[in-house]
Amino acid sequence: MNERRVTLADVALKAGVHVTTVSLALRNHPRLPESTRKRIQALAEEMGYTPDPFLRALVAYRGQVMPRRNPPTLAYVTNWATRWGWKKATAHSDFFAGAEAKAKELGFHLDHFWMREPGLTQGRLSRILNARGIHGVIVASHGREMGDELQLEWDHFSAVKIDYFPHQPALHNVTNNQCDIVRLAMQKVMAAGYRRIGFVMHRGWDHAVDHLWMAGYLCEQENLLPKERIPAHIFPDAQPVDRWLNENNAPVTVDPEPFRMWLEKYQPQVVISKGSFVEDAFKELGIKVPRDLAFVDVFLEDLTGATAGVRQNHATVGGLAVEILAGQLQHNKRGIPEIPTTTYVEGTWFAGASCPVLSTAAPEEKVQLA
Repeated sequence: MNERRVTLADVALKAGVHVTTVSLALRNHPRLPESTRKRIQALAEEMGYTPDPFLRALVAYRGQVMPRRNPPTLAYVTNWATRWGWKKATAHSDFFAGAEAKAKELGFHLDHFWMREPGLTQGRLSRILNARGIHGVIVASHGREMGDELQLEWDHFSAVKIDYFPHQPALHNVTNNQCDIVRLAMQKVMAAGYRRIGFVMHRGWDHAVDHLWMAGYLCEQENLLPKERIPAHIFPDAQPVDRWLNENNAPVTVDPEPFRMWLEKYQPQVVISKGSFVEDAFKELGIKVPRDLAFVDVFLEDLTGATAGVRQNHATVGGLAVEILAGQLQHNKRGIPEIPTTTYVEGTWFAGASCPVLSTAAPEEKVQLA
């Protein structure tokens, strides 16, 4: 015989309070004194109270079909060289689009705040958000600040970060899984018969994700014979630093001459990279894909089947950031978390003509350069 579920009314009766008070306490609502919240939460745990999942589903459903007249606002805080420069950068416009769509779905309004607004300090931004009753913050599209710490009045806010910058404070974070994205690409090309696999990555882009691109590449190389392993071509050179630590939207392309020397020295059968990094160099060197060299794009946007690669699902990153933030707001979890978490969004593989399956009987051929 099933035991009866402990209800909010049961907890309220034993605590000597109204059921609404119990509901507020279990949601950690700041309307109640902390001592009251903790007393009721401890009592509910002692009694074995667990939320009714069907009731919670009904509440979520009603929130979707009965939109609020004045939806609460979430702040989308950026720190780019220009107000909207991040929209021209790879992934960042999709982060925002995913966050905006999910915010609307959950009954929120998403408002953009640019930290380099003239006269806007971090303290003033905190006061503005507080004055407007905004307690949910998404930190996104920040430049590579090399150690700068974002110092809002965090005790007033629930916050989630998209991507890696700024490193401090250590907030809950949502990002693409760059390590597994390049590992997925490596696994797929190895399954297609390739063994001499080259990786081309911009030094700044690898730095911006805490070197996870290189980590994934080196990890999968362990599944190759030592004689088959090729060192990655990381460009540009490490100096001067300002060539790869920047926020401008200048085209990022590999230098053809060092790239040519790398190709001739290591003779890869396939190159894994971002299309825009290498396309111009391929043309200048007279390389035809896949006739001379197979290619896999780990920033895949073309889903026509012409190019093989991994789609990074950037919009999902933005959507998950809003979902996590909504959960924090619901439970009144504010401030810098004691144990921050990172949620990784996986990539999706798409086969394409640029990386055909090799015949096991085909002899290895060298890359032909013009």
